[in-house]
Amino acid sequence: MSLKNLSARKKIPNIYNSRLSNQRVNQIFKKFEKSFKIDTNFIVAVSGGADSLALAFLTKVYALKKNLYPKYFIVDHKLRKQSTYEANKVKRILKSLKINSNVLTWKGKKPLNNIQSLARSKRYELLFSKCKTHKINNLVLGHHMDDLIENFFLRMARGSGLKGLVSLGINTQFKNINLIRPLIKFNKKDLIFLSKFIFNFNVDDPSNYNDKFNRIKVRKLIKEFENFGLNKKKFQLTIENLKESDQSIKFYVERNKSKNSIFNHKRDTLILKKNFFDNSREVIFRSLSDLIHLIGKKPNFVRGKKIENILSKIKAGKLSKVTLGGCVIKKVNHTIILTKEE
Repeated sequence: MSLKNLSARKKIPNIYNSRLSNQRVNQIFKKFEKSFKIDTNFIVAVSGGADSLALAFLTKVYALKKNLYPKYFIVDHKLRKQSTYEANKVKRILKSLKINSNVLTWKGKKPLNNIQSLARSKRYELLFSKCKTHKINNLVLGHHMDDLIENFFLRMARGSGLKGLVSLGINTQFKNINLIRPLIKFNKKDLIFLSKFIFNFNVDDPSNYNDKFNRIKVRKLIKEFENFGLNKKKFQLTIENLKESDQSIKFYVERNKSKNSIFNHKRDTLILKKNFFDNSREVIFRSLSDLIHLIGKKPNFVRGKKIENILSKIKAGKLSKVTLGGCVIKKVNHTIILTKEE
């Protein structure tokens, strides 16, 4: 063992070193260490599932080696009678491994429809609030390879474009928070093994077996595909290839915005040159979406269908003036002008 590795091991208490001595655990941690390149403090979201418990262990060991001080939060959605009991049990389980955590509670009336989507939004809202309170810009999430593939099919079912299909990346940004998913290339089997070996516990959410949720239907569909030889590694390879294509499009989007738009900072006004629209449909679509978001200063991007409607009007020469995403968009001669809505 090198002096560097020996020094790193000395920083880690025996409660972790004893577990890292297991060959499979050590291999998983080494893979994690390569994918998790961060040198500032971070917040970890823990649900109590096998993936997030594995994440809690891996990030704790990483933090000890790097002299970092992460914070761990468990979200109690209050959607099931036993949720508070489970959240507190997860807190105790983490404490047994010297991982301090806090429970965040979703208070107020709960929805009857679109439960999973609204619960996810509330979960992020609570976690983002803690990021702001602690002035930490890094939020670490437990999404793994199965989530990546499921997200791809869910987006496909909604008719998403390329950007939407590959939206679940290892590093993304939302509301000035870095969303980091270091487990995105990890197989769920390894995470289940790690959770059982380290904690001998995980919360098994009954909604994971409820066919009324689209994600569960997609999960079963993926298993059917696997029977035809379309395994998860092939799906992952397809998604990675699409991500490369997405990166190429991003290059042309940035070039289009910088070359073919003029920004007046004092007036919060953008002028789009005629050449702005001499690009592929996808490049024009993304460029306009980004600029509406920039000028309108709304927290979320405008829905794709509304952008498409604007582009159709511009192409047909029927756009005069319209308000969208906090912007006033109007045509003046051969240019399009975006100004912030009063």
